Amino acid sequence: MDTDPRDVIASSAMTRLQVLVVGITVALNALDGFDVTSISFASPGIAMEWGIDRAALGIVLSMELIGMAIGSVFLGSLADKIGRRPTVLGCLVVMATGMLMATTVTGLVDLSIWRVITGLGIGGMLATINAIAAEFSNAKQRHLSVSIMSIGYPVGAVTGGLIAAQLLKSHDWRSVFYFGGSVTAVLIPIVFFVVPESVQWLARRQPAHALQRINAALRRMGHVTVNALPEISVLERRRTAGELFAPRLVATTTIVTLAYFFHVTTFYYIIKWVPKIVVDLGFAASAAAGVLVWVNVGGAIGGTVFGVLTQRISVKMLTIVVLVLSTVAVTVFGRTAADLQQLSLICAAAGFCTNAGIVGLYAIIAQAFPTQARASGTGFAVGVGRGGSVLAPIIAGFLFTAGYSLPTVSLLMGLGSLVAAGVLILLKLEDDRPVAEGLRRAQLTPNMARASR
Repeated sequence: MDTDPRDVIASSAMTRLQVLVVGITVALNALDGFDVTSISFASPGIAMEWGIDRAALGIVLSMELIGMAIGSVFLGSLADKIGRRPTVLGCLVVMATGMLMATTVTGLVDLSIWRVITGLGIGGMLATINAIAAEFSNAKQRHLSVSIMSIGYPVGAVTGGLIAAQLLKSHDWRSVFYFGGSVTAVLIPIVFFVVPESVQWLARRQPAHALQRINAALRRMGHVTVNALPEISVLERRRTAGELFAPRLVATTTIVTLAYFFHVTTFYYIIKWVPKIVVDLGFAASAAAGVLVWVNVGGAIGGTVFGVLTQRISVKMLTIVVLVLSTVAVTVFGRTAADLQQLSLICAAAGFCTNAGIVGLYAIIAQAFPTQARASGTGFAVGVGRGGSVLAPIIAGFLFTAGYSLPTVSLLMGLGSLVAAGVLILLKLEDDRPVAEGLRRAQLTPNMARASR
């Protein structure tokens, strides 16, 4: 067929392989949630074995976040240069190595080094799988696919917490990293044998043997093959990460990065402070852990519901709404009575709204950036946004230390989502209708379709 291969993917029904690839991105994203939760479970054993105080332990806990920020920015841009598939495979190798080597350490310095390395792999992978979920989906299901990918984090967090708790009953803290490294290693051959290179990336970059690789991928997915590559100039094909700050994308880059940063401060306030707050209200640590589980359960449900709603509602409008609701839910959390059932319910609601906001921002990022800058844009926004994850618990801690009450601190920390919603209003998307983009493109002439990209 003399058709742009990107139009074939956009306008055709999703096949089993495409659905399977999106499912694999869920598992890859779950590694992030598992690792964040597992290190929290492992940290008491580390502190006890080495006799270190909370300040030193806090440094170790922050190392992964630093690595993730760096990995998101730099390895995300690498995915736009060398391809989605090799980047994910490389990141998995880095992650598996970092997790397994953490079991061999004897002190804080070498543990911190391996935690940074693990974070580098996770950061680069998160930026890349957002592009994979979007590019392996057809136009109609694109937002849903990105949303489903995003719920991997809370699923991994819940699963990781349950598994880590069981492992630590009969083994030391190293068992958590053995398990995490093993699961990561298992995913390497799965990605290698199952996930082909993105057709969108191949069509845009046009590396050696691009047409053969595109047709091989199309055949594996059960689609018709094409006779020729789309006409794209050499200059256009070489554009990558630098596009983020070019005149046509700099406003988009700034807006989505700020929106992600501010919302993440609210998201991580709930994630990091709920257990401590629940304990301070007079409940046992085990009960506090149960409330945190409800946060992640609510987050998984919120991401799923959000994805379904994008089929009928503008993703930008829907994201703004859930960001505003995040502020409301976090504020209500701060005013909830010391009742475990009520706390669990409102925390589930807060998890629903805050994670739906994360999912919405991922979907917007995937739509706002073109193929040649999609992984770079995701990586930059998520990498810089991780600064919010570092600052959130620190800011809340200073507010509590300064004598502010729980209702006041929750209100102030909840405002991050509201600011993100206000920033997001400024974002202009070319086509934010809940109508399949592929159907619209199918009505265009080939030249018009290429121009619309």
